[in-house]
Amino acid sequence: MDIDTAPATATAITELYRGTTADQHRPAGAAPPLQPAPSAPLTPSAPPPPPTPPARLPVRAWLQPSLVALILVAAFITCYVGLARAAKPHQLPIAVVGEQLSTQIQHALGDSVAVHLEPSFGAADRALRHRDVIAVLTSDAAGDLTLEVAGANGLSTTTAAQNLVAAYAHDAGRTVTVHDGVPLARFDSRGLAGFYVAFGVTLSGFVLAQNILGLARTLHLRHRFAVMAGFSAVAGLVGATLAGPVLGAVPAPFIPLAAALALLAGAAAFSTKLLGTFFGTIGIPISTLLLLTVGNSTSGASVGTDLLPGAARFVSGLLPPGAAVRAITDLSYFGGAHAVLPLLTLAAWAVGPALLVWARSAYRTA
Repeated sequence: MDIDTAPATATAITELYRGTTADQHRPAGAAPPLQPAPSAPLTPSAPPPPPTPPARLPVRAWLQPSLVALILVAAFITCYVGLARAAKPHQLPIAVVGEQLSTQIQHALGDSVAVHLEPSFGAADRALRHRDVIAVLTSDAAGDLTLEVAGANGLSTTTAAQNLVAAYAHDAGRTVTVHDGVPLARFDSRGLAGFYVAFGVTLSGFVLAQNILGLARTLHLRHRFAVMAGFSAVAGLVGATLAGPVLGAVPAPFIPLAAALALLAGAAAFSTKLLGTFFGTIGIPISTLLLLTVGNSTSGASVGTDLLPGAARFVSGLLPPGAAVRAITDLSYFGGAHAVLPLLTLAAWAVGPALLVWARSAYRTA
């Protein structure tokens, strides 16, 4: 016998002997003792299989977002490109000194202008600087014309006024000299700084509201409102600081400008919150269409308000971006002459949606 296998063989003989002895002492007819069942090795439980996707996705699952995106891109192109393509002067307010000249201008230019007869150049100039008119036309003894414009009204508006008067002067065989009485700021040569500031603030309020909508189960409504109100105030301060003292593109007084931008941020945030609360996921595209597409394209910055078609001209001052551009321009160049109504419009867009969201929450918890 091999030496290595000797202990194993002895153990086997011992167990066999014990079993034989136990069988000899078991009473007749007794069942042998039960042996414990071998335990199964422990293995980690396998994760449940992932859910099997349906064989065919519901049509709405892919059709709705695709249609929404197509509507947005079509609306964006139509608004921005279409409005610029169809720009046409309509009732441009021009102050004319002299009854005979005013009659000639009205007869020659028709509905393109709205002639404001002024008794003197001083009165006409005050109307220009008060933003009651966009240009002043006078004539000297020799019959030569002088056109004073307010470049702060925007490049498209002043260019339209110059072209109309130049056409009249050409047909009448007269010369015209153009003078800018209210020029744009040095770092805003095209008059678009106010538009870009308004666009950025509107976009920030829109993005904030999107994130706030996802916190409905995390933050109480009053806390969400506090975040939105606090952000609006900070956005107004940051926007006014960058556009004014830092970049020097918007020469409006700091506090009124910051207040206007804060109201704009609040209007964008609370109106987006309202649409998302009442309409769910479709509310965000509606807000995009209302604020970032229609609102910005009709704001009167890239295309002057008096050059817009009738419907676009109607909604221009009613939407937050258009109201903000008007307020910024008035505060920057015209001493805030007509800034009250745009500021009230912005306040209505901020407070109104907030009240509606609060009322809905109070009704649901009552």
